[in-house]
Amino acid sequence: MKLKLLCALLFLSSFTYSQVYSSSGIYLAKEYNKDQALYKAKDFVMSNLIDVSTSPTKFEIDPLAAASSGELTSLMYTCDEQNVSGLVLGFFGDRWNESGVIYQAYAFKNLTKEDAFEILSKLEMLMDDHYRYLVSDSDTNNLSFEYDDMTFLLYRNGGTKIRVFWNGFDAEWEETAFNRTRRRFERKID
Repeated sequence: MKLKLLCALLFLSSFTYSQVYSSSGIYLAKEYNKDQALYKAKDFVMSNLIDVSTSPTKFEIDPLAAASSGELTSLMYTCDEQNVSGLVLGFFGDRWNESGVIYQAYAFKNLTKEDAFEILSKLEMLMDDHYRYLVSDSDTNNLSFEYDDMTFLLYRNGGTKIRVFWNGFDAEWEETAFNRTRRRFERKID
């Protein structure tokens, strides 16, 4: 009896006190969303992409779309005063340190306006040009390529998926979020 009680208490304590949040994942909201990405990306843009001085610097940053996985968010930025604009990809995910402790990490990848147009156009072209190949054997046929320091993997599984590998992150960008990013970026940047 004492052994059963001890086992039950150990089992219960592992669910009530743990370092990592766990759940069934059935009705959960996204772990990361556009609001959180926007909040963190403002610092990234100020610290890395524009020159901030003692005089006020005006700049805009707008979240375009977040992948339903919560792993990737696209944001557009412009600073007319400094003639700087582009697309920031926000990557979010779990990491492990040397001690095996899991923590939540994020990082931002800047794409200049020209680079953003190039990669968005290339992805759209590849999805169109290789649609028959990808759809002929869903989740088996894949297409991959590198751009700068990112690697892209395209495949179909209930729609076209784009996996983006960068800086240790592996983020899934589904077709809906990609198309929303592309349309909004093209409309707002020009």
